[in-house]
Amino acid sequence: MKYRTLGSTGLRVSVVGIGTWQFGGEWGKDFSQDEVNQMFDACRQTGINLIDTAECYGDHLSESLIGKAIERDRDKWVVATKIGHKFHGYMDRTDERKPADAMKQLEDSLKALRTDHVDVLQYHSIRDSEFDNPELQAAMIKLKQQGKVRHIGNSISPNNNVHQTDGSTKAQVEVIQVIYNRIDRVPEQGVFQACTRQNLGVLARVPLASGFLSGKYKPGTKFKEGDVRSSRDDAQIQEKLKEVEQIRKSELPPGVNMATWALAWCLQHPAVTSVIPGCKNVEQVKTNAAAGDLDLVRSDHPQAVK
Repeated sequence: MKYRTLGSTGLRVSVVGIGTWQFGGEWGKDFSQDEVNQMFDACRQTGINLIDTAECYGDHLSESLIGKAIERDRDKWVVATKIGHKFHGYMDRTDERKPADAMKQLEDSLKALRTDHVDVLQYHSIRDSEFDNPELQAAMIKLKQQGKVRHIGNSISPNNNVHQTDGSTKAQVEVIQVIYNRIDRVPEQGVFQACTRQNLGVLARVPLASGFLSGKYKPGTKFKEGDVRSSRDDAQIQEKLKEVEQIRKSELPPGVNMATWALAWCLQHPAVTSVIPGCKNVEQVKTNAAAGDLDLVRSDHPQAVK
């Protein structure tokens, strides 16, 4: 596993982290504590030390499972969570983005994670007007001053949100999380340049394009009820699967796992610090982690980031 410094934070993070939306139960599977424990043991074995979670992956459910899994060696992990939503049920959330909401959500997150601080607290897909609210920014900075948050981040949406990215330094944001993968390269059109100018750490979320780049799905695939992807337009799904099949044929090196390749592809962009793919079992953790050791050079970025 390789490690990089996360922007100006000074945190050394594995180039492959673990995304944990799936632990909240919206990806067609409920997880037991034992399953999660085994997955984090696999992270330990492969060198993964970066965890991305959120307040609304379940009602702090993901955080609770993580907290129990890492309690024995909390100091070895870089934990990033978020504020901004309240989970009510499957794909049912409301926005909670007032200063008092941020403080309450963080306290609930700390309790679930069984820790006295998080390494990165991120705004969670908030509107520009909310990000620009000086009272909310002041509340986030206060949490940092109190030592409950070491660094402030922003999980931006949409992934061309240059406005919030440009406002990072003023808001004391040091980390940007953004959707980026082989079939969604929008951040290359402005967001990454803004991150580089400000020395922001970049976490690439959805690096496997919600599993489409995992290599498991062929054109014609139907996702079962209960999987968040089942609610998406089928025509768009099939078009995306056809694109992935073409990428497999024309870009995937012989003998290389597609998921591993897709993660390594993201990591070659000079702006990207780490990728945070989700996973459902130990084998997927290991497949993802292998991207940290895959030597890959993209023709559009010949100078790989080491």
